[in-house]
Amino acid sequence: MQLDLFSILLLSFAGFIAGGINTVAGGGSNITLPALMMFGLPADIANGTNRVAILMQSTVGVAGYDKHKTLDRPAIIPILIPSILGGLLGAVLAAIIPNIFLKPILLITILSMSAIILVRPEIIAPPEGTTALTPKASRVAWWGLFAAGLYGGFVQAGVGFILLAALSGGLRYDLIRANALKMVCALAFTIVALIVFIIFDQVWWLPGLIVGTGSMLGAHLAVKIAVKASQNSIKWFLFVMTLLAVMGGFIV
Repeated sequence: MQLDLFSILLLSFAGFIAGGINTVAGGGSNITLPALMMFGLPADIANGTNRVAILMQSTVGVAGYDKHKTLDRPAIIPILIPSILGGLLGAVLAAIIPNIFLKPILLITILSMSAIILVRPEIIAPPEGTTALTPKASRVAWWGLFAAGLYGGFVQAGVGFILLAALSGGLRYDLIRANALKMVCALAFTIVALIVFIIFDQVWWLPGLIVGTGSMLGAHLAVKIAVKASQNSIKWFLFVMTLLAVMGGFIV
């Protein structure tokens, strides 16, 4: 892979946009994966390389949300258990089989989320003061987190929507706290997935670090905006991102 100044700037910009989108909603990998493949990375290598950027932006996002006191620390371990288990299984599957099989699941999930935001917005954006549940109290949410980890370990693109459906719709977190926990889950199963992809020699470090550098800046700025935004603003941003993700999914 030949990287000139134009390539570096384009990959960094793609990472910047994706990092911001992933920190508040999801679907940023629909930008970075095509960008990596445009510069010659095979699909499986792009999938593994993209995890470097996800790891970097998730680290910044978690630190940022925690700094602004929006990260529910006691909930981290119970939420991580199903996410990591799913992420490990998904990464192993991604390393050995094509990733086209989960595309219909993703499209159905985010189409459903778009419909819910329009018809029953209180489900995905519970009223302020709503008491959050634990995964043990909601088996549906536990399996939702496992499914999110499975999909995230497998292909990543759009996993934020599945995580928000489980965290906000299932466990009743408001969208700001759900986004904070979403970044924790993404960080956890990305670490697991990245190890698997490294073992299978499916990571190209230089382009991954270039995209990751841009994504860190995008995540940093997005957290600052998200913690000051209203629940309603985040809800409609999420709605727009789900529609764009659906459109991108059908095009790709």
